[in-house]
Amino acid sequence: MTYPPAPAPGSPAGPPESPKSKVVAGILQILLGGVGAGRWYTGHYGMAVAQLLTCGGLGIWSLIDGILFLVKEDRTDSDGLVLKK
Repeated sequence: MTYPPAPAPGSPAGPPESPKSKVVAGILQILLGGVGAGRWYTGHYGMAVAQLLTCGGLGIWSLIDGILFLVKEDRTDSDGLVLKK
């Protein structure tokens, strides 16, 4: 069984952080979720196209998605990096 390497002394602990903000993604998703703006911002293009075609799930999907961007701690961008606060 392999374990992840220990962080080097002086380096930040935890997973690498994305340059993108979860607050920006959440606000974009709440305000412009009908076109999947929060998903375009984070690089999840397949999800963004689905939201564009369904008008954000008639607004419900985009509203819930935007709230989850703001509330959940472990939201990631398309590269798997955790969104910064």
